[in-house]
Amino acid sequence: MSEKTVSLFIQCLVDTMFPETGEAMITVFDRLGVAYDYPPGQTCCGQPAFNSGYSRDAAAAAKHFIDIFEDTEIIVCPSGSCVRMVRHHYPELFADDQAMHSRALAIGAKTFEFTQYLVDELGINDVGAHFPDTVTYHDSCHLSRSLGIADQPRTLLNNVRGLELIEMRDSDTCCGFGGTFSVNYPEISVAMVDEKIDNILATKASTVTGCDISCLMNILGRIKRRGEDVQVLHIAQILAADKGEKR
Repeated sequence: MSEKTVSLFIQCLVDTMFPETGEAMITVFDRLGVAYDYPPGQTCCGQPAFNSGYSRDAAAAAKHFIDIFEDTEIIVCPSGSCVRMVRHHYPELFADDQAMHSRALAIGAKTFEFTQYLVDELGINDVGAHFPDTVTYHDSCHLSRSLGIADQPRTLLNNVRGLELIEMRDSDTCCGFGGTFSVNYPEISVAMVDEKIDNILATKASTVTGCDISCLMNILGRIKRRGEDVQVLHIAQILAADKGEKR
């Protein structure tokens, strides 16, 4: 087990709308004996501004992030898209500033998505979870395509006691959220998430999970509007379960 202290990087949507995801991550770390802290000055990583073309605003957010987290040992986030922003786009934002570019590369090298950190860095495949249910998994775009994280979540899920993982068709197809994409192109977004939900329902799984709350929020909203009976949980909530109870 690593003796390094994990600094929690909590995504905006988790912080403001789905705090139970962050709490579940802490539950898992407590169970595993992983030391952690929460740098209180953290704010948005700047991804919404960056994706909308506001590079100057994104760079300001990125600099603040680097200032806050620079002295930490390890940074772990329950969001693949935010980790991608830090790892891949922070260096781009400071391409013309050698000092900031170096700082951005250093911060990216120690920033990890939650399941990636557990499996690849700590070497943990079984977190001692118990979740008796049928579950299907959604591969979010930035997580799977940009970070190459696909096996790690499945490894953890397959070691949860009582859980049956049922793969859906086209699990790595976009759910249609894409941040501002869903706002700018709502008709296309709805068509995409409807296709995703149809694939979820075809598995007959009771729960759908994933590693990005933004995707899950989009799927959950549409599931409710369609009146479907499927539970939507971030993977941290499943990994935190240890009493055989649905969350």
